[in-house]
Amino acid sequence: MGDEARPPVLVGCSHGTDDPAGRAVVRALLDDVRRAAPGLDVREAFVDVQEPAVADVVRDVANDGGDAVVVPLLLSGGYHVHVDVAQAVRRDAERPGASSAESGRSAASGPLGPDGRLVAILADRLHEAGLGPGDGVVLAAAGSSDARSSGDVEAVAGALSLTLARPVEVGYGSIARPSVPEAVAAARAGLPEGGRVVVAAYLLAPGFFLDKVRAAGADVVTAPLAPDRRLTAIVLDRYSGVVASA
Repeated sequence: MGDEARPPVLVGCSHGTDDPAGRAVVRALLDDVRRAAPGLDVREAFVDVQEPAVADVVRDVANDGGDAVVVPLLLSGGYHVHVDVAQAVRRDAERPGASSAESGRSAASGPLGPDGRLVAILADRLHEAGLGPGDGVVLAAAGSSDARSSGDVEAVAGALSLTLARPVEVGYGSIARPSVPEAVAAARAGLPEGGRVVVAAYLLAPGFFLDKVRAAGADVVTAPLAPDRRLTAIVLDRYSGVVASA
């Protein structure tokens, strides 16, 4: 895929948000990717809320005669990864006039998680928020109807539990169960009187889901994962893995 003179375009595809701060954080992440990989064409795309849609960006790259690697800026493999992004890549291969030689023009990586670096960021955010030895911990994710997404989140929760040497409850902002308020209540039930519940926000940026997590009844909620240079490294690793395998 691609050649030495013109590597594939990296299409960083996030969910999209109406929150200006969330938009700025995702844009800053892609700017950091550009700084880390000078000369690489990095474009922004979305699966919901914002434009341009990922399918449109992939099509534009193909129409310009280039290759594209879509890197989902998503933390687990839910509907958006397995349907929206997958369809955008497939539609490029099936577009009218595409030759068999062009059928590999676009491809997609897996999501950003699970990844040990995300676990390290979560642990750092918890310590920055003042996590104490007697505090209960909840990992709060957006949630998905796709069981693969929940499996990815639970893998991160298990690794975080090992890192912190304490139990970590899992809660979801929508669709999946338990909800974040339910997970907060479960964590609080296991604490001594006066114990605190600290929520690790397993979210990339501010927005709708972070607002829901902050209203879920915890004593402390961490900052989201971005900004962090380790996220830049994960994005470039996902991109490089697809390029190398092709």
